Amino acid sequence: MRAARLIKLVLLLQSRSSMTGTELARQLEVSERTVARDVLALSEAGVPVYADRGRTGGYRLVGGYRTRLTGLGRTEAEALFLSGVPSALREMGLADAASAARLKVSAALLPELRDASASAAQRFHLDAPGWWREGDPPALLPAVADAVWDDRPITARYRRRETEAERVLEPYGLVLKGGIWYLAARAGEQFRVYRVDRFTAVAAGADRFERDGTFDLPAFWEERAAEFARAILRDRVGLRLTPEGAKRLPHVTDRVAAQEALAAAGPPDGAGRVTVTLPVESLEVAYDQLLALGPEAEVLEPPGLRVRFAEAAARSAGLYGADSYR
Repeated sequence: MRAARLIKLVLLLQSRSSMTGTELARQLEVSERTVARDVLALSEAGVPVYADRGRTGGYRLVGGYRTRLTGLGRTEAEALFLSGVPSALREMGLADAASAARLKVSAALLPELRDASASAAQRFHLDAPGWWREGDPPALLPAVADAVWDDRPITARYRRRETEAERVLEPYGLVLKGGIWYLAARAGEQFRVYRVDRFTAVAAGADRFERDGTFDLPAFWEERAAEFARAILRDRVGLRLTPEGAKRLPHVTDRVAAQEALAAAGPPDGAGRVTVTLPVESLEVAYDQLLALGPEAEVLEPPGLRVRFAEAAARSAGLYGADSYR
């Protein structure tokens, strides 16, 4: 543990011209007294660490000293490719590995390039989870992530509705979609998708499995996501939309379904309205979504849904009628 800390201290000083004891203590998550002891140990080992005294003082390496301990380990290198998604790294337990990798890369760069990562981080940030979602990751996500990194099969218990089943899976990849983690895994001869928060137990095997070299995680996910979107759109709703309603429709319901429905619509009527047939997940979901369009959309069918919208319109008229402010 101390050896790793000493290496990190040297890399920190190598990547910057000077650092105070307070800055080093914060980066290393130790006390300033421990930093002083570590600097003394490095000096005794022949590493030329110099301490500038006074309020503006700090620690620095003398004479352009450079260490060659900048090689990335496998875990650090893999984590580096995820460093643009800090929340995902934290949830998978890879934050420390990514931090070490960034530090090693920074130490290996020319002095004029060492602020590049910080500069980019202050200009671009990916916030993966969706709004209004709890931030707690699935409890078993680190165990699943470890199995994914190491290509180890897992024996997992998976909750589906009111039942649980045990499955032996070859975990190929993790996907973070809208704040929810999914596992792409091979079960037998087929690749399937599992929600990580539905795993109730995970045990990794001792041996590694041989990955299918033709498997492409982004392409697999894109295909499955499209299949899922089509599968859940089981009902149909007939709508008459104003130009504004047509413009807003992709923003209140499934975007692809809305765009396809608008593309298949006939020519607009004399008032500029178009009639579309929209695939929806259910009539209940359609009711909630299409209410957002207000008077820009008229439900034509099915009759039961049209009645619900007529009742909603009547209640709204009662709230905002001419006498509502008296």
